[in-house]
Amino acid sequence: MAGDRKELRRSRSRERTDKVDRGKDRDREKEKDRERKDRDARDREKDRDKPRRSRSRSKDRGRDKDDLRKRSRSRSRDRARDNRDIRDRDRDRERDKDRDKNRARDKAKEVKKEVKKEDPEKEVKTETEEEQVRKEPLSLEDLLAKKKAEEEARNRPKFLTKEERAAEALRKRQLEADEIRRKQEEERKKRMEFSRLLEEGAAPSAHTSAPSAPVPPRGRYDDHDRRRDGDHDRGRDRDRDRDRDRDRGDRGDRDKRDRDGRRERDGDVTQMKDREKEQEAIKERYLEDTSVDYNNIYKERHQVQFFGRGNVAGIDIKAQKRDQSKFYGELLEKRRTEAEKEQEKVRLKKVKKREEKQKWDDRHWSDKLCDEMTERDWRIFREDYNITIKGGRIPDPIRSWKESSIPPEILEIIDKVGYKDPTPIQRQAITIGLQNRDIIGVAETGSGKTLAFLIPLLMWIQSLPKIERMEDADQGPYAIILAPTRELAQQIEEETIKIGGPLGIRTVVVVGGLSREEQGFRLRLGCEIVIATPGRLIDVLENRYLVLSQCTYIVLDEADRMIDMGFEPDVQKILEYMPVTNLKPDNEDAEDEVKLLANYNTKKKYRQTVMFTATMPPAVERLARTYLRRPAVVYIGSVGKPVERTEQIVYMLAEQDKRRKLMELLSRGVEPPVIIFVNQKKGADVLARGLEKLGFNACTLHGGKGQEQREFALASLKNGTKDILVATDVAGRGIDIKDVSMVINYDMAKTIEDYTHRIGRTGRAGKNGVAVSFCTKEDSSLFYDLKQLIMSSPVSTCPPELMNHPDAQHKPGTVMVAKKRREEKIYA
Repeated sequence: MAGDRKELRRSRSRERTDKVDRGKDRDREKEKDRERKDRDARDREKDRDKPRRSRSRSKDRGRDKDDLRKRSRSRSRDRARDNRDIRDRDRDRERDKDRDKNRARDKAKEVKKEVKKEDPEKEVKTETEEEQVRKEPLSLEDLLAKKKAEEEARNRPKFLTKEERAAEALRKRQLEADEIRRKQEEERKKRMEFSRLLEEGAAPSAHTSAPSAPVPPRGRYDDHDRRRDGDHDRGRDRDRDRDRDRDRGDRGDRDKRDRDGRRERDGDVTQMKDREKEQEAIKERYLEDTSVDYNNIYKERHQVQFFGRGNVAGIDIKAQKRDQSKFYGELLEKRRTEAEKEQEKVRLKKVKKREEKQKWDDRHWSDKLCDEMTERDWRIFREDYNITIKGGRIPDPIRSWKESSIPPEILEIIDKVGYKDPTPIQRQAITIGLQNRDIIGVAETGSGKTLAFLIPLLMWIQSLPKIERMEDADQGPYAIILAPTRELAQQIEEETIKIGGPLGIRTVVVVGGLSREEQGFRLRLGCEIVIATPGRLIDVLENRYLVLSQCTYIVLDEADRMIDMGFEPDVQKILEYMPVTNLKPDNEDAEDEVKLLANYNTKKKYRQTVMFTATMPPAVERLARTYLRRPAVVYIGSVGKPVERTEQIVYMLAEQDKRRKLMELLSRGVEPPVIIFVNQKKGADVLARGLEKLGFNACTLHGGKGQEQREFALASLKNGTKDILVATDVAGRGIDIKDVSMVINYDMAKTIEDYTHRIGRTGRAGKNGVAVSFCTKEDSSLFYDLKQLIMSSPVSTCPPELMNHPDAQHKPGTVMVAKKRREEKIYA
């Protein structure tokens, strides 16, 4: 305590002396400042007291210069004096600081010596107190800056050196090893406790369960692995016995006496049996032998040989799969119970029944009855006959004359005439006409259009009572058929008389070039059908030879040709002579079969307008919109959906590059079946043999083969035995192969119609398809039509080679080629 007081006194006296010294310094500085101010004041008074002399300007100017020099010298002296004073003051301050530091250091040493002498523990206290005295508290800004710097240092990623990373990896590995060792030690202790309880004859408690040793992976073990596992188990048993003996010695005399008495009672035989049971249990649980494989392929392995196309050692992969399935089938058959066998029989029956039903449903439409036809079958039927329809609620076409609803007397006449099968336009137009629907038929001349509109008309006339027909003979005909030329009108007359004559239906032809009076006389006698050209029919109507009071059926044959010949005003004038009381409603009722047939068997049935044309120019469309009500449009030919659903791809190649391009297409992996078209029979056989050599399943179809060979080729392609069909144009029409993914025109077709029929083999029944064509310079006559066909398809793109080809810019024969000068002949 006395030392502390002395120290306090010394520090206070030192503070007083420091204050006195600082006060002296301040007084000294104030005195210097005061002297400097007095000096400046004296200099200013001297300058004011000096007499002003004005003898000459030159002297005043010189005196002013001297005053300026003196003043600048005095200022520089004052400035140097001030700097010297400042340096002296700084030096004195530094000297005072060093002196204070030396004094504080000496005093601290003295205090330490005294503290050591008095008590060593007080030394640490004095140091900490001195540090606390020396340390000053940080400001708030310093604290925030320090905290921010610490956070930045913490967030900054620390990059470890290679030695540090290695040390960290060793540390982690050591921790993992320690953890594994600890778990193994716990397992060992559990096993020892479990074996001890077994030897003592006590049941294991709930908390002492059998050791949960890891189960070895199931697989094949050879003899070496089994010997190694046995050695490992024997070593583990020795360790367990050693630990058990050590623990047994530590348990005390009481346990030893009990164990000795139990061993004497039971004997060594019981102990050996228990150990054998334990070993058997361990082997049964953990050492199950799974090396035996029931499959002979794995039991007796073949030596791998790198040849052949097989899967193992050159063996065919199909044979391997067949043997394997047979082996596993027999194995499953042995393991199945009677109930499972019965279930399998029931399942196989169901599968067979489903397959038979699928085969029954997938039959071709020609093998089905009319009532069994599905919507897909009707689509395929229309595609087979190139029938394309447009319009709502269109009925199904006619498959044959016998399946139609035509009366027997008309069918007999058709049979006698020699019409065995209906043409495509007849198949679809007759059923539409029997519904009293308006029809627009797009078909070429000679396609059987006459019978297509005659049969519905004859059936309606036959449904009327004959007495009523005779009484109203002066009211005019029931139907008018307009044709552009006399020859066509006379041809239609021949067909009408051939079919309607035996039924008692009268026909009159009204054309130019014949006597109008004679034609008028025949009209007055009465007739049911009038066949005429537009000009002569207007003449007859204007001269009152004919009235159309009960005409309800009008046919415009070759309408586009009539428009081209300038008969459009005449046709409109003839239609104005028709009665307007029997027009169809221009709404959905014009498509309703029930409402259309409500008064079909009376003379007041709705007017039915039928228009047949080869093309549809704007004038024909205008005429149809004016006089037809909700017509059903029937296209016969290549126009329509089959082309729209098929993507057409064209390659411009040389003849020698075709084979390479074909191999490139097939090597991409095309989904079978595929049809390849060629133009010659020999070319088909050569190409098919080449494909067979390259590993493709190909067959041929052309006119040089017999009927059985043709049927076999088609059947092979349909059931999947063959993937590729190489055919001529024999396969271009009429055949139906399901899901043809691609058609390849190896040789381009001779006409655009044949090309259309070929590519119609794919994209059938509402599905999409691809048609690839190889074109050479010999096919230039088709380039224009091919370009137009591809450009009209919404899913196809015309290649630049075809688009810009000179022969594709105009139709062949429409542009006159200028003769060269050397080919011209000059006649003198």
